Amino acid sequence: MSGAAEGAGIARRRLLMAAPLAGAGLAGVAFWRMLSGMSRGSFDPHDIHAPVLNRPVPDFALPDQAPGQGFGAADLRALTAPVLVNFFASWCIPCVAEMPALNLLKARLPIWGIAYKDKPEDAAGFVRRAGNPYTRIASDLPGLTAIDWGVSGVPESYLIGPGGVIRWHNAAALDDGTIRDTLLPLAAGLRR
Repeated sequence: MSGAAEGAGIARRRLLMAAPLAGAGLAGVAFWRMLSGMSRGSFDPHDIHAPVLNRPVPDFALPDQAPGQGFGAADLRALTAPVLVNFFASWCIPCVAEMPALNLLKARLPIWGIAYKDKPEDAAGFVRRAGNPYTRIASDLPGLTAIDWGVSGVPESYLIGPGGVIRWHNAAALDDGTIRDTLLPLAAGLRR
């Protein structure tokens, strides 16, 4: 092997060895920026900037999910008062955690549920065990409707205003504070 070829081989190996270090350095800088944003209050890990806000609900029609009645875009567009649409699944741990809050909320705001990528018998058992906060429940077994809504995971909730316009989106389990401080005041404003 000539000296030039051997030198090129060493340079290539050094470059290959440096690439993971450079990647780790970039990841570290990105992580530091995220943490800095969180400490300043300018970064919310739950805020995914849903592209559907202030737009009409997407076109869809979903079948019944026991023990409820399915629904579609036409039903939401016919609304004259706000309703909360909640995507959930029986296999979702945060969905279990938010059920007590939803069961309290149902007395103040109608909730329509969509079982996301869940076997109908599993979703029915989940609602039976956890209590049923839903006025209507539909099944999105293939998950295609969730894609149109911009769902990134469950649970996710959307406040639908009169005429079927999406007015608020939450990409995390609902808790008493979020319901009291954000959701209910927004819903009250939509009833006027």
